[in-house]
Amino acid sequence: MKEIKNISRSRAQESSAAIEKMYITMRHLFNRGFYKPMGVSGDTLREALLTLRPEIYGNIAEEKVELNGLLYVIERLPIGIEECRFINLTSDEGYSKSHFQAIVPPKRKRNCYRIDEEQMNVEITRGRSDIYDILTHLTFIFIESHKIRNRVLLDDAGEVSRDWQKLELAVSQKKKLSQIEKEKAVSHAANILGRTFIEVLNIYDAFGSEVSPDRFLDVIYWLGKLAIEEVIDDNKRTITFSPILRERLGHHIHGEIWATNIKEVLKKNKLLDRPIHVISANMHSVMNSIFATTVLKTKFKDKSDFFIYEELSKSGANEDRDKVEEFAKLHGMISIPDNSGTNIDVQIFDTAKIDWTKSSFPQAKTGDKKPVIIVMDYAFGEQAYETIDELLKPYKKDNTLLNVESVSIMGKAGILEGEKGDIMIPTAHINEGTADNYFFQNELTADMFKGDDIPVFEGPMVTVLGTSLQNKDLLKFFYESTWGVIGLEMEGSYYQKAIQSASKIRKSIPQDVKVRYAYYASDNPLETGSTLASGGLGTTGVKPTYLITIKILEQIFNVK
Repeated sequence: MKEIKNISRSRAQESSAAIEKMYITMRHLFNRGFYKPMGVSGDTLREALLTLRPEIYGNIAEEKVELNGLLYVIERLPIGIEECRFINLTSDEGYSKSHFQAIVPPKRKRNCYRIDEEQMNVEITRGRSDIYDILTHLTFIFIESHKIRNRVLLDDAGEVSRDWQKLELAVSQKKKLSQIEKEKAVSHAANILGRTFIEVLNIYDAFGSEVSPDRFLDVIYWLGKLAIEEVIDDNKRTITFSPILRERLGHHIHGEIWATNIKEVLKKNKLLDRPIHVISANMHSVMNSIFATTVLKTKFKDKSDFFIYEELSKSGANEDRDKVEEFAKLHGMISIPDNSGTNIDVQIFDTAKIDWTKSSFPQAKTGDKKPVIIVMDYAFGEQAYETIDELLKPYKKDNTLLNVESVSIMGKAGILEGEKGDIMIPTAHINEGTADNYFFQNELTADMFKGDDIPVFEGPMVTVLGTSLQNKDLLKFFYESTWGVIGLEMEGSYYQKAIQSASKIRKSIPQDVKVRYAYYASDNPLETGSTLASGGLGTTGVKPTYLITIKILEQIFNVK
């Protein structure tokens, strides 16, 4: 009789199953309407996250508190959320018209409102990816909060350690701590967190701001305090999903308003019947690539274009940025700040109004029908499908089809071979967790970037549920297996799904629409110390951002 092998799962398979479990669990909890993250209803989510052990959350499975991961998450959640026992995810339900002040996290565009001492409302207008992002971040900080509780709570009666008492004393002081007071508090915090004094000291200021320089201590204290109360008083933190959010999600409500606004502006400016090129990028690289050198050439004599772009990217360059924007608006640029709730601003460039001799593209050949460029800010995950799908539909009022000649996507992505700042040119997008894959003819190729002193990688890329769900084992499988994946991002397959359905099935845009995808590396999740939690790109991202933008514009303007 044949001996049955003991079949065990690899770490990649375990990780893949954990991601699928999280995805299904989050959908279930959303449909249910509420859950308690550290209660029975949050068990599956916590277990899956601890099985997955995403790179961004570092030491989540260890006893010591993860500091870099905590900073990454805190920068993407509203200030004060650590103090709230009730977190309510809502749609856009009119809070902007109230006395409540919008709190916008430093690193994530979303409006949040502190309703009272115990409740924070977070507006979800960017689709399901926004919910996955928030729920995984909240699960992470709640797990960390219980690590703090484990180290400071001495018995079931509520007796706490001396370190906790000293931390409480430091937090209760409303004034800025002196250097000596700060170092004493850091010493106690280090004991509580299971970290060295110098580790805590090094990250301390990154949590702070001018208004609240000692916020690090507040965050640690409130996380620990609520975790203690969950155990001693059974006061569980609760996450709820508003009925309106549950009703609206998935119906493209914000995307439709956003796309209609753009088409109204095109109609008003008699641009609807012209060839249209859509670019998903940031709100500065297209404008600066066309106009910045002309506007600032007297100030930056004999300096390269990339030097000027780098100067414009610095935090103190507001005056120069305003000059370029003012010039652009006089030469065909229309700015459409978002009021739809998508948090995606838009710029429209009417090339008929650009004086090419006063631009960086004097050899531009735009033909008789001068093209129109629509630049949209970055979408977030599944929101990419909602927005592009709506944008590519005919203009409702007179059923005008849009003559979209190309869609170009320039974004940030994680790289699996290479370093921060390198460039990736995808040949296909693979949807993580499903069998969906999207092959396309990319108008951009790796050869186009040769000789620019930036390493370029070409191959398939994986579209992930969220950057906060990635772990090395799964990424290693994608990289080393026959999938041959070069990087990971969050929007590619959603864009492509919308483009394919609009051009090949619904025929609302030309069938031969050109697509361009290129990404620059924001992190390498396979490399220790190079994950997103290790910090931003700084000026490393400037050259690849502008290089990709220029290559896209050269094709649109028929240069070279």
